[in-house]
Amino acid sequence: MAIVTISRELAALGDETAHELADLLKYRVVNKKCLEDQMKNLGAAEGKIRKYDDRRPSFWASLSQDRDDYIHFLKTALFSEAGQGNCIVMGRGSAAILKGVPGVFSVFLSASMEIRLERVKSYFHCDERRARQIIEQSDRDREGFYQYFFEVELRGPENYHLTLNTGSLHPRLCAELIKTALERTVTEEAEAANALCLKDLILGQKVVHHILFDKTIPIHFLDASVQAGAVTLFGVVNSQSLVEAAIHSAGEVPAVSSVTSEIQVVHEYGLTP
Repeated sequence: MAIVTISRELAALGDETAHELADLLKYRVVNKKCLEDQMKNLGAAEGKIRKYDDRRPSFWASLSQDRDDYIHFLKTALFSEAGQGNCIVMGRGSAAILKGVPGVFSVFLSASMEIRLERVKSYFHCDERRARQIIEQSDRDREGFYQYFFEVELRGPENYHLTLNTGSLHPRLCAELIKTALERTVTEEAEAANALCLKDLILGQKVVHHILFDKTIPIHFLDASVQAGAVTLFGVVNSQSLVEAAIHSAGEVPAVSSVTSEIQVVHEYGLTP
């Protein structure tokens, strides 16, 4: 069970490369619509998704609880899809969210501005001035999204296993190169570890969801670290009773074997709703 993430610039042939790779590997493609559908099924409002999806939030949006809800729903949907294995995830911060997970191979696709301009002019039937505006806005949104939510550079080579220039490489060749690198990089041991790691990540998201959305316990920055069913909770609250309620609620989630709290109690703590 392996997972490929593809991050890309606008007009760097990301979709074309993904579909060629899916044909070679017989993997599923997990795209924007797939993740959005999952998020909506989990309870995320469509407006909330549009506000934060693949862009840096505005100042006021960045102070909203909606921001934390968005990243929770995104991670839950992504882990759920990745947990099924053998998939290609398109963007949405997947390289950052799945960084360090065994069996994940991350790719970045780029192309020169000149080539991207020609492609965008063709896609949108517009002149060069408008094409440049479209590209620059897309670049700002994607870079801001990665920097704000994950504190990483979208184009940073250290965030990927492989970077390819689709200005000079055909999508089929890119797919063949990714396939070769994947097969030589991801071992059977890594694939086995992938399944176990994702099982813990999925359980952690279930615990957080149960506490915040099923039980509506107000814990800020709630996170759950899971190892073989043992859960450790992190976050900030303003009373010890909320900590105890969170511990009890976490224990209600199936497959949780034990619960430890590292939640901080700060009595004067407050957050803009």
